[in-house]
Amino acid sequence: MTYDFDSLINRRGTGSVKYNFAANGMPDDVLPLWIADMDFRSPPCVVEALTETVNHGIFGYSTPDSDFFNAVQGWYSRRFNWPTERESIIITPGVVTAISITIRSLTRPGDGVVIQQPVYHPFESAIRKTGRRLLINELVYDSGRYSIDFDDFEKKSKEAGLFILCNPHNPVGRVWTADELSRMGEICLRNNVLIVSDEIHQDFIFPGNRHVVLAGLDPRFSEITITCTAPSKTFNLAGIHHSNIFISNKDIRSSFSNEMSRCGLDIVGMMGIVACRAAYASGEAWLLELLDYIGGNMSLIREFLQTRIPEIRLVEPEGTYLAWLDFRGLGLPVEEMDEMIVQKARLWVNNGTMFGQGGAGFYRMNTACPRSMLREGLERLASVFGSAASK
Repeated sequence: MTYDFDSLINRRGTGSVKYNFAANGMPDDVLPLWIADMDFRSPPCVVEALTETVNHGIFGYSTPDSDFFNAVQGWYSRRFNWPTERESIIITPGVVTAISITIRSLTRPGDGVVIQQPVYHPFESAIRKTGRRLLINELVYDSGRYSIDFDDFEKKSKEAGLFILCNPHNPVGRVWTADELSRMGEICLRNNVLIVSDEIHQDFIFPGNRHVVLAGLDPRFSEITITCTAPSKTFNLAGIHHSNIFISNKDIRSSFSNEMSRCGLDIVGMMGIVACRAAYASGEAWLLELLDYIGGNMSLIREFLQTRIPEIRLVEPEGTYLAWLDFRGLGLPVEEMDEMIVQKARLWVNNGTMFGQGGAGFYRMNTACPRSMLREGLERLASVFGSAASK
């Protein structure tokens, strides 16, 4: 391998949310495999570009240049066969920010917004905090795989003005197929429902699956879709606060931009421009090695659980670097499992209920870390839940 994903990097004392144990009430020796950032350094091309900017020493107001747009558009053209227009791109501090801006600018208090739980919890929070009505199209879990209840989706869409799609889906790891996306798109068209498509995990796709950009499937879908993307998950840049939002429809783009201005969010950060441009222009080789490494981490989880803790199952991932684990085979109450995971295994993973009631009995584990760290986390689980521990 050209790049190093095995080194353990000390992140304590760096202001890292992931390692801020005291603020989250966690034991100091807990192993954090929870929040979705990686324990890998960003690619050298990004570090070098940021270092050059720092060494220049002037951090004034900034604006994206043609090299930035060429890098972003080139990435989506190469990797997803999705041609985009420069004027469709709006830079925001993050995807969650973009979702909140969309809700505020394109719906009114009391309007219905559809989400597919168990799903990334800020979706529900953004809906409730803006006074909109939560409509849940619960995903169906059967024979180890999640699917969409399309009859219920149609029913909920008749009450909605907006649908927030997660593709690839966090936390369950589905990569929705072109057929599934088309069915959802057609239902939204029939019912005059706009779509926010959160595609932030789109670069983490496992062999046998393909990420399809919803807006690229049909010009009609493009006209009703706000596509939310970012280099943050792909290149471990969440702290830089940069996302690229694609909005083809001029009227929707204008409403979105006006709300951005009203919120004072229309100033673009210099470091985000620099990091994003470098990552998309020169970071692909690094990403390909990273994908192989994370694939190896997923294989480790799969084999370890089958051998050492067969009562816990890996829901087979199609995308993301987040493992969705089914603990229900242990037959324990969720509160008891929480206590055992944190206090006995000294492990910090996400309780599935934070993503909706359908997540009860499941846990989300971040696999984007050195393999030795992941193995340590699994050994800690086995020390509490493994066959030998239960005898």
